[in-house]
Amino acid sequence: MAAFYLLATINHFRNPEAYYKIIPPYLPYPVLINLISGIAEMLFAFLLLIPATKKWACYGIMIMLIAFIPAHIYMFTTGWCINNFCLPQWAIWLRLILLQPLLILWAWWLKD
Repeated sequence: MAAFYLLATINHFRNPEAYYKIIPPYLPYPVLINLISGIAEMLFAFLLLIPATKKWACYGIMIMLIAFIPAHIYMFTTGWCINNFCLPQWAIWLRLILLQPLLILWAWWLKD
């Protein structure tokens, strides 16, 4: 799980435009939101590696994933395209209803 979130962190900083596009317009400062979420993913990834902080990292990841749900809903309602590639609606829906809950369950399972 730590590797998964470290890779996500790298993507936040290598390809920030992809994240800016899914931040709902009612949330101000998309650059700052992307930066904070990338740093949070990195922090939680490192905390997963320390036995004393693993449980808290898992709780943080669960909260973070729940906080990301508005972005996924916005992504579903507006579509998501970058560099001439558009994610199909079914894939966005699958990400929202299957991937997010699975990631939350993964963190819940790993916390113990």
